[in-house]
Amino acid sequence: MDESPSVPESFDDPRITAQFCRRLSSTAGDLLLIGVVHDHPASIARVERILERVEPETVALELPPVAVPLYRAYARDRDAEESAPPRFGGEMSAAISAAPEADPVGIDAPNLSFLRRLVGRLVADRVSPATARRVLSSVGGATREALTCRVAATLTHATSMTVVPGERVEYDCEPDDPPERQAAHERSHVAGVQALLGSIETDGSALAYRDDTREHCMIERLADLRSEPGDVVAVVGVDHLERLATALSASGRRVPTGDERAPAIAEPDR
Repeated sequence: MDESPSVPESFDDPRITAQFCRRLSSTAGDLLLIGVVHDHPASIARVERILERVEPETVALELPPVAVPLYRAYARDRDAEESAPPRFGGEMSAAISAAPEADPVGIDAPNLSFLRRLVGRLVADRVSPATARRVLSSVGGATREALTCRVAATLTHATSMTVVPGERVEYDCEPDDPPERQAAHERSHVAGVQALLGSIETDGSALAYRDDTREHCMIERLADLRSEPGDVVAVVGVDHLERLATALSASGRRVPTGDERAPAIAEPDR
């Protein structure tokens, strides 16, 4: 990730813009944050195109650690002769497939750090029993999903079957649509979701407790990865992008402004 043209200049691709990218530098290496919309064709293409050009040591994914083996199996399940992304796993398996030499790491909850921090916060804030039950119920659902992914990975490795827990998100947009249509559809979708979330009061709710703690743990994990030598590319939901970038830019580091908000990517050798 040399100091070279920014992402829009390097790629000339409407799906790769400063809205979805942040680059943070340190003495150990660069952290490149890529924001995505889960399963959206524009997000999958953005992740693939960027990771096919850079060579990070680590690809950090918004996945529970126990789910990573399943997405590694999805990443391997593609036709080497085709340019299409893996059939399953969306942008996460696409990221693993596009950076085969990088170490994929899950940075999302549930994990022990998340559970300890969440329970500690509930106790410190003396939340009502009803709120605590709602928080723990939502965490229980997420834990079951993560364990389902782990079992699915085991079955996929041990048999000829490809086990797919959950359902793929469908959009009125296809992988073979022109990049301009994909980009426009994704931007419209993000704007609609953000407008909806902005109209909902979540402070102090069970959802806020869970999601705030999730983001704190992701920030902590990325800070640990960033302190190690080598470049890191993180693939996270676009709704997390700004908060992660701001928090990781703190502690004596300046927040990138203007065109610096987009990561610099070197042109490939020709």
